Amino acid sequence: MMARSAVRGGMGFIGILLSRAASSASARPQPWGRVCSTALGVRGGASSATVEAIEVDTAAAGRPRASGPTSSPAATSDPFQHLPGIEPSLLTVERTTAPREKQEKSTLVFGQTFSDHMLHLDWDNEGGWQAPRILPYGDLRISPAASSLHYGLQCFEGMKAYKDAEGRVRLFRPELNIRRLNRSMERLRFPKVDEDGMIELISKLVLEDADWIPEGDGYSLYLRPTAVSTHPYLGITAAANLKLFVILSPVGPYYKEGFNPIKLYADTEHRRAWPGGMGFAKAGGNYAPTIQPQAQALEEHGCAQVLWLFGEEDYVTEVGAMNIFFLMAKEGGGGVELVTSPLDAGDILDGVTRRSVLELAREWRELEGGVPLEVCERRLTMGEVVKASREGRVPSGDCIGPLAKRFWETLTDIQYGRVEHPWSVQIS
Repeated sequence: MMARSAVRGGMGFIGILLSRAASSASARPQPWGRVCSTALGVRGGASSATVEAIEVDTAAAGRPRASGPTSSPAATSDPFQHLPGIEPSLLTVERTTAPREKQEKSTLVFGQTFSDHMLHLDWDNEGGWQAPRILPYGDLRISPAASSLHYGLQCFEGMKAYKDAEGRVRLFRPELNIRRLNRSMERLRFPKVDEDGMIELISKLVLEDADWIPEGDGYSLYLRPTAVSTHPYLGITAAANLKLFVILSPVGPYYKEGFNPIKLYADTEHRRAWPGGMGFAKAGGNYAPTIQPQAQALEEHGCAQVLWLFGEEDYVTEVGAMNIFFLMAKEGGGGVELVTSPLDAGDILDGVTRRSVLELAREWRELEGGVPLEVCERRLTMGEVVKASREGRVPSGDCIGPLAKRFWETLTDIQYGRVEHPWSVQIS
């Protein structure tokens, strides 16, 4: 038996489906759900070794790690900074002789249609970055021994290009995406890229395929920079060879629901990330383990995405394809707070939309009607969310809420150039 209560909101980041699972002998007692116990197994297949010594971080020993926030991943020095970096002036372009067929924008499905060209950048640990190339879109040639295929040495970014009413091409805060790409690259011991140089190359690729950008609110050209190890070696070590490529895909709404609110499944059994792990990076290994829980959320509960929780307290972290915010009236009155998980544990992505929403909300400081709005980046448990919902302190309904609508309209006005704003970078 499973009883449900839905708390839904708009813009994709203020909404959640809560569930009560049937009790079981192995379940941790919960006022609202069930959590499966976990086990850790260690195995080896290639070799064995005698352990001579184990070095312990004495500062960290005994420090609580599992249930509370920790510090953000610290930046380290770039071990590859002595090698040649990306040089946009060396870019060469080979245009396609067989243009791909474009689709009617109303038929677009996310991530299934690709433009005519792609950007290639190759790197090795002796010569650094080679000259960038724009080539016709096509398959990659890679060794079956490449470590990205065996050990997940890969990361990516997701950003968008828009066309405004005058047909000019715009990017939305691209520097934030490249900085996040560099954090992911650093975590995998990949070489970082020059921020300005990478934006320049991406802009040139976008302009090469500018006729692939669908026009209209909700439509854009999705840009997917991706870095993969091409090092043909089965040992577990840093990549000696790397390919960074960028492909472009015209897209409409991400969800089949379009721009209507979606349902989320708060998963108490599986964990996406944890403090000290890789949750802050857009690494391929973060996403593969989410496929099965995501399928279960859809097939068994009719939910579009999973809301990932963490720790014994079931802290809210993020959703599979987005960060999440909760709008809640404070206990005892005194205004409303907009709450989202903090970045200090390193278990969620530093989303560009997340950051933009936080900055806008702190600028506004109040809801329509003058109600004070407090913006909070803090740990929030599912128990708190359920309690607030039962007490009527979380707005619910089947349509977009006024605050989410305001965020949506403000952000799209900026993205499509209807208002002048430094977040919108015009490239044509």
